Amino acid sequence: MGFSICCLSCDAPDIAGSQRCKSCISSHVKVRDKISSGPATTKADRLSREFVTMLANPLDFIENSEHSVTMTYYKSLIDAHQGTSQPKTAKEVKERFEAQRKKKERSLIRDVASNRKKTPETLAPEEIEELLSKISDKAPEAPDSFWEELLEDVNDLLEED
Repeated sequence: MGFSICCLSCDAPDIAGSQRCKSCISSHVKVRDKISSGPATTKADRLSREFVTMLANPLDFIENSEHSVTMTYYKSLIDAHQGTSQPKTAKEVKERFEAQRKKKERSLIRDVASNRKKTPETLAPEEIEELLSKISDKAPEAPDSFWEELLEDVNDLLEED
């Protein structure tokens, strides 16, 4: 959300769903929505949007020449609150790399493809045409019955001769 710093420096107990948390979060949502609504027309609008963006993603601004110290400190507060911290020794760094190496990479696309039903069925030509007409701008072709009627008419004409 971008206002974690308020929660980290709050003197109220950290109890999810408490009335104080709900009221703060509600006001934060209103502020964020007000800041991000409409075009940024003034310098203050642009600055406030940049500030909210920085608070929402402090890691993206750690290498920023102006804000690196503040964002690094802010990220360390968030990490400490969440029970994670930067490795301090070579052994901790090695363990962190090993854990990340063993961690299975997740891919939403791969997961969806793997969970999709494998069906040998193919769509009928009519179903394909119907789907194509729904996703394209071109008008659907004449139905098969049209061609059958046309062939019957041609055959009738040929039989009359």
